Amino acid sequence: MSQWLDTLTHWLSANPQWLGLAIFVIACVECLAIAGILVPGTLLLFAVGALAGNGVLGLGETLLLAFCGGLLGDCLSYALGRYFHQDIGRLPVLRNHPQWLHSAHGYFVRYGVVSLLVGRFIGPLRPMLPMVAGMFDMPFARFLMVSLLAGAGWSIAYLLPGWATGAALRLPLPEGFWTQAGAVAAGVALVVVVSVQSSLRAKRRASLLTAGASLALLIGLMLCWPRLGQLDQGLLTLIQEQRSAALDTLMVIITRLGDLRTQLAAAVLLCLILLITRQWRALCLAIAATLGTALANSVLKSLFARSRPDVLLDPLGSFSFPSGHSSAAFAFFLLLGVLAGRGQPTRMRLTWLLLASLPAAAIAGSRVYLGVHWPSDIIAGAMLAASVCALSLAVVQWRKPLPALPEKIWWLLLPAIIALLGGITTWQLSAGLLLYRY
Repeated sequence: MSQWLDTLTHWLSANPQWLGLAIFVIACVECLAIAGILVPGTLLLFAVGALAGNGVLGLGETLLLAFCGGLLGDCLSYALGRYFHQDIGRLPVLRNHPQWLHSAHGYFVRYGVVSLLVGRFIGPLRPMLPMVAGMFDMPFARFLMVSLLAGAGWSIAYLLPGWATGAALRLPLPEGFWTQAGAVAAGVALVVVVSVQSSLRAKRRASLLTAGASLALLIGLMLCWPRLGQLDQGLLTLIQEQRSAALDTLMVIITRLGDLRTQLAAAVLLCLILLITRQWRALCLAIAATLGTALANSVLKSLFARSRPDVLLDPLGSFSFPSGHSSAAFAFFLLLGVLAGRGQPTRMRLTWLLLASLPAAAIAGSRVYLGVHWPSDIIAGAMLAASVCALSLAVVQWRKPLPALPEKIWWLLLPAIIALLGGITTWQLSAGLLLYRY
């Protein structure tokens, strides 16, 4: 496999005009029923993403090609299941490996439409679930809507790391960048490993372990941020290189979702719904996670008083470490992920947390793109939110696990939050507030 991958990457390096087609095809195969299990698509996507980031394709083009390829794979898998229905199990490959179909079948029956959204990020299930949706005659319009949403997050999660690596290798980055980047990446990876492993092993105090690991990395960033100049400057240069007028508008819209007033309104709405529906323990968790993160962020900013980057012509007055947008966004969306995963298997809970991290990461990343925060600011903000949320969860379920929210509450909660965020964004667009002082 290694030799075959080396041959492919060398050929694409010598023939970069085919790289866009390669990204499209690999993304399609990765999401195609049966083929997506047999082909190491994740490794291939990282490799072609790195080649694209080496100056061949821009980030937007790379993500769009992967998104379209994955969407085509989803639609072909859906059509395959719709055509064969229950006879799909008689196909030669599935006849020899019935567990592939049985696993996806059981997952879809249990979680329905949500399985298409969450399963997109679970390797063995990703290519099989669209086919199962076709087997069950899910309306195509509903299937397409979910696939569009899941595909957007999937393309970012699977292509952005490779593209960023390729771009970083191409640019003349400051001396010491890779050492600092490796140290910070190792710290983040350690937090993720501790969280995942403690959860998979069903440790009673998994939340406390996660809080401790996040807090340890946060303390490390607090002690070392004056020595992370090469990392911050290098990543800021890398991201600023991708700026364009169209992307500026999108990033301002995204960053506005992390504004204090917006996050405060969303948190208040969440707490009010939990209060009205008498979900007392969930309400305590929501108040502790959001309010605790906000207070801790304010204290740390006043202590460190770190200046913002000089990208903006009119730099904002407040200090940057840790990022308030990052900590608020991660606190709110991780809270939603925690509540969504209650009462579900461990892998499902972890997948909900991954999905919840995507919009928070988009808000945090928009701050670096706009030059408002240093990269270490948003990482510190994320670790602050993770530690407070995990500690709050540990306290709330110290005696017994937090129960799952009834389904009817989610049908009230999610539309209300989406309507609130959409309404605020629409009002800002109509009022022209996105044109200045982001």
